[in-house]
Amino acid sequence: MSEILLNMDWAEIGLASADTLLMLGGALLFTGLLGLPLGVLLFLLDRGQLLDSPRAYGLLSLLVNVLRSLPFVILLILLIPFTLAVTGTSLGVAGAIPPLVVGATPFFARLVEAALRGVDRGVVEAGQAMGASPRQIVSQALLPEALPGILSALTVTAITLVGYTAMSGVIGGGGLGDLAIRFGYQRFQTEVMLVTVALLLILVQLLQMLGDWAVRRLNHR
Repeated sequence: MSEILLNMDWAEIGLASADTLLMLGGALLFTGLLGLPLGVLLFLLDRGQLLDSPRAYGLLSLLVNVLRSLPFVILLILLIPFTLAVTGTSLGVAGAIPPLVVGATPFFARLVEAALRGVDRGVVEAGQAMGASPRQIVSQALLPEALPGILSALTVTAITLVGYTAMSGVIGGGGLGDLAIRFGYQRFQTEVMLVTVALLLILVQLLQMLGDWAVRRLNHR
């Protein structure tokens, strides 16, 4: 076993690990930037909320549900023209980030919406009683109160993105998933497959531990 590990191309594995972290970081950044306002908007447009508009909520909710229902592997293929238009390539880290963001943003938005629903209704009513605008209520009351839940949602999304980055190897997205497919599957190098799986498991565990720690630090209830 030690001989097999010594003969492995650790430089290639290190490069693939770095690519996975780059994909995860870039996709998580854009997912947060897009998914947070989308989740807030979903919450505000729902019946009985600050921007009560059932029709607008229904249309936006339908769009989110459609994107969430598509299997990520199919989404990867469908978005190749879009990815080419945005990044100029459908391969590597740059080619993987757009479909990762499109796939994860609706998921994160739903989690943000759920986190906001968990905030005590009295927080909104108190803001309205003081004459605060919807923007002020959201920024100064809702988001601070829901922050632990939103951070927990971001942790879940990050872990989901780890799985998505592995699947992006199907279209040459790079990273550990691509390495596992090219060497572990196509060349029958089982040891490469096992190492990549172990590294992905370690990454998921680290993300969960970091997220749990941050949530505990922010949750003062």
